[in-house]
Amino acid sequence: MQWLKIALRNLLKNRRRSLVTLMAVAIGFAAVGLFRGYTANTYEGLRQSAIRGEGLGHLTIYKAGWAAHAHGDPQSYMLTPAEIEKIIAVTEADPHVLLATPQLHVAGLVSNGRISNIFLAKGVVPADYRTITGGMSGMRAMQGQDLSPEAPFGVLMARDLATQLDMPPDSDGVIMATTLDGQMNALDIRVSGTYDTGSDATNDKYLLLSYAYAQSLYDTDRADRLIVLLDHWRYTQAARLRFEQQLTAAGVPCEIKSWEELSLFYSKVKGMFDMIFMFIFLIVLIIVVMSTVNTMGMSVMERTREIGTLRVLGLKRRGISVLFALEGALLGLLGSLCGVVLNLVVWAVIRMAGPSYIPPGVSTPVPLVVNLLPVAMLVLALFLTLLSMAAAVLPARRAARMELVDALGHV
Repeated sequence: MQWLKIALRNLLKNRRRSLVTLMAVAIGFAAVGLFRGYTANTYEGLRQSAIRGEGLGHLTIYKAGWAAHAHGDPQSYMLTPAEIEKIIAVTEADPHVLLATPQLHVAGLVSNGRISNIFLAKGVVPADYRTITGGMSGMRAMQGQDLSPEAPFGVLMARDLATQLDMPPDSDGVIMATTLDGQMNALDIRVSGTYDTGSDATNDKYLLLSYAYAQSLYDTDRADRLIVLLDHWRYTQAARLRFEQQLTAAGVPCEIKSWEELSLFYSKVKGMFDMIFMFIFLIVLIIVVMSTVNTMGMSVMERTREIGTLRVLGLKRRGISVLFALEGALLGLLGSLCGVVLNLVVWAVIRMAGPSYIPPGVSTPVPLVVNLLPVAMLVLALFLTLLSMAAAVLPARRAARMELVDALGHV
């Protein structure tokens, strides 16, 4: 405790220089903490957007060989009704599974009778899809009615596609596609409602159909995938390994993809933000190290005679090094505490102001939210304290190696 008091007094000898160093550490701490909170919220939003908004669920199960051979012979690599029944029985027996539901993705042309446009569509079980999306995927911005078993010909059309085709809710049209046997098939549709997919890239080409209606369009009783929704995303990989083993034992070899593998947007954005965070962190690291080295170096020059006097009084070189190292640690600790306060102030201002922005490729405004991460802030404070202590080692060693005669005669 006595050593800490001495180190604190030494810092207070030149309050202005110590204050500048504290400000550098505090601002660096707040910059890293706030950006870390922003990226944490962004990752959480992207994860929910992939799992819920895109309707990917946590796991997507395909028949073995689907990825390699489905383009050439899709029907042979689709899941039969018996296989679907087995997969649902195996997966829903798991305590972490909330839902397992088949889907059939289709593509073709949609027409209003005058003009046509290409479309991509998901054939989904309406009730199951509502459970998966949980109010996301633009459903909050939906106009008209949702998919319903009482309206077997009803479809949900992406808003930009509906605008291009002039097909508002309750309008009629036709969709056309090639069946799995290579025959052309056309079915009537009624636009039950329009919705916003949340992405500029898909808002002009997506449809949502009922699962049975998609099967009728492709003239099949099969599904191309089965979506599994878990009670928490952290169980994804463990559940995947279990299902691979259980389904192989049940005689249904499958390929299982996680939401992270299927959502390329998530992985690319996460990689970009990780790189930006590392860049900011390196800048803060350099600022903290240079500020601490400068402060300790100037302190050594100004206190040369003091250091010589301490050595004459019996303080060993190791004691001099410990004293300066403690001063550096105090600079880092006090700067981190000021950084915590600054972080909290900026976080509170952002929370009260509630700003929003539209990211690239997204069609709806996104709120700017910064998460408060106490554990990450504690780790960062510890790291900056140790870093400041390490940065003080070089000037501390220089002070400890001074010859007594030179130190006492220094002017």
